Amino acid sequence: MKRILIIKTSSMGDIIHTLPAVSDAVAEIENIEFDWVVEEGFAEIPSWHEKVENIIPVALRRWRKSIFNAIKSGEWSAFKTKLQHHHYDAIIDAQSLVKSAVLGWIARGTHIGYDWQSAKEPLASLLYDHKLRVSKDQHAVTRIRQLFAKALGYSMPDTAADYGLDHLKSNEQNNKPYLVFIHGTSREDKLWPEENWKKLLKLANDSGFEVKLPWGSNEERRRAERISNTGIAEVLPKMNLTEIARILANSSGSIAVDTGLAHLSAALSLPTVTLYGTTDPYKIGTIGLNQSHLTGSLQQISAEKAWNALTKTIKN
Repeated sequence: MKRILIIKTSSMGDIIHTLPAVSDAVAEIENIEFDWVVEEGFAEIPSWHEKVENIIPVALRRWRKSIFNAIKSGEWSAFKTKLQHHHYDAIIDAQSLVKSAVLGWIARGTHIGYDWQSAKEPLASLLYDHKLRVSKDQHAVTRIRQLFAKALGYSMPDTAADYGLDHLKSNEQNNKPYLVFIHGTSREDKLWPEENWKKLLKLANDSGFEVKLPWGSNEERRRAERISNTGIAEVLPKMNLTEIARILANSSGSIAVDTGLAHLSAALSLPTVTLYGTTDPYKIGTIGLNQSHLTGSLQQISAEKAWNALTKTIKN
């Protein structure tokens, strides 16, 4: 059995972008398993892939608020013990930050990552035993697939990205088709005007769809409630990522702003229209089957345009 450690701690979209590389390696190499170091808040995501054996949660985001408490409580020591439990055939840092390289360096095995010119933070490459050149001028999913292929000694398959999440979809038929509106994001400049969501809800209802509205903060919950008051929509209860993934997997489609759940929709091959204003989707946008992007000023993207793009994506 070949055992590989992946270092990819955050964020949600970046972690999801790494899943196809795992699927590639599994298809190309017999008897291979993966362990994965990931931020505690995203620990569910790697567990969705059947070939990820052990999840090693890390709490860098929480620990950096009080490093002393992390050491005093024994959390850091417990994390280090888990990290050093196995000797790995390869330790692949798919994040290429100094902090991720340091985490990998603590683990036992051969350390592999991007070279000086390829890494997001070039200094990270100093901690790798093997430094690999991978062009930055391509989508993140392709970059990571190429990194794994070079690190583990196979040619990257000439196939579409397989995120390994088909098992999240239920075989049961929905009583009534529904759409998911992914309206929440951590950055205000990525928000779509609330009035557009309300108009979109009416368009969806008029076409026979109910709508489900997930949320992750009190502010997002209040927005969801305001949107739902204008039509037939369900404000979902507080859910973990696996529960939201199953809601998405069994829906008819989604419209999303630029956020982690949009990448989850893509990973599930869910017909999705993602709205991009301040960010360029060329290198970090949603990628997968049944994906459509609308770019430009979010103030200028109308509900009608978004709806037309979604219905076209669903039909295709």
